[in-house]
Amino acid sequence: MSQKDPQTITFNVARRSFGSVDGQAVELFTLTNGTLEANILSYGAIIQAIHAPDTKGNKANVALGFATLDDYRKSRGHFGAIAGRYANRIGGASFELDGHRYELPANNGQNTLHGGPNGLDKQVWKTDAEVTGDGAMATLHHVSPDGYNGFPGNLDITVTYTVMSANALRITYEATTDKPTVLNLTNHSYFNLSGEGTGTALDHELMVEADTYTVTDAESIPTGEIASVDGTPLDFRQSTAINDRIRDGSCSQLVFGMGYDQNYIIRRESDGALVRAARLKDPKSGRHLEVHTTEPAVQFYSGNQIVGTLVGTSGRLYRPGDGLCLETQHYPDSPNHPDFPSTVLRPGETYQSTTIYTFATGL
Repeated sequence: MSQKDPQTITFNVARRSFGSVDGQAVELFTLTNGTLEANILSYGAIIQAIHAPDTKGNKANVALGFATLDDYRKSRGHFGAIAGRYANRIGGASFELDGHRYELPANNGQNTLHGGPNGLDKQVWKTDAEVTGDGAMATLHHVSPDGYNGFPGNLDITVTYTVMSANALRITYEATTDKPTVLNLTNHSYFNLSGEGTGTALDHELMVEADTYTVTDAESIPTGEIASVDGTPLDFRQSTAINDRIRDGSCSQLVFGMGYDQNYIIRRESDGALVRAARLKDPKSGRHLEVHTTEPAVQFYSGNQIVGTLVGTSGRLYRPGDGLCLETQHYPDSPNHPDFPSTVLRPGETYQSTTIYTFATGL
């Protein structure tokens, strides 16, 4: 499908109430370029929905989510939310920085997952929205206080979502701190390019720009080994249907994760450059999703533990594999692995990261 003439694109931002949490108003922002539409919540900085056209021009919501604020508050799946302060896992629920050991709450066995309980996904963010020459934009801001869930430093975070002309949703992250800390932010959207609530996404075809991955133990904590995907069911260097090899019992990584839950190291020539990390295709609708990022890795999670009692925005139940995540990020447990790219943020520095989701058809 050809892109619309840029001169005919009309960006728009609408906002409405989505309830309240402890007296704090929650808003829903709808960002659109007339073709692609994204709903953003000020609760959890959540992507609540993304409406994208198929090959016939019919739009569907391709992001899993919920119709009510109560459903988001009860959910533990981080659906569409900003995960952090430290996305993914920190082993042993602790890390050492500058000679001091920081103890964190364990909320995933003996480990800390996505920053611990009531992380950034459960906070009401301050918001602003506008239309610029670049697109329809929603800016969300939150200050995570020093010591929250054990992490040091008052962390000042800004996340900006922009629907752009090329049917792309850009996410930019910025953060500063007043004490040395560790930081790893990502968006935890679950995608189903056939449409939310239509059933499995495991028939999608995936390509990941990665030759290697971080090997994990049975608790999904990196062992420190970086291994080649060559000759394994983790190899997505060529576009491959996800369900082709997901039941390969000879692969310990698939056994540990009950499917795919793997951190892939993105192939790149220079650190911090915006490069393609992955490409997802739905043969049924013809929709494609390309993911570009400045992050060094992408976590591919095939939705193995989606709770089968959750009711999505369509009114239909979600089951394991009904959505999948492509979480751009640093490596899991980096604070405990000095050889991994650093996630340390110090006073006077600015954390900056960009990820772009581009939706298309007929490629």
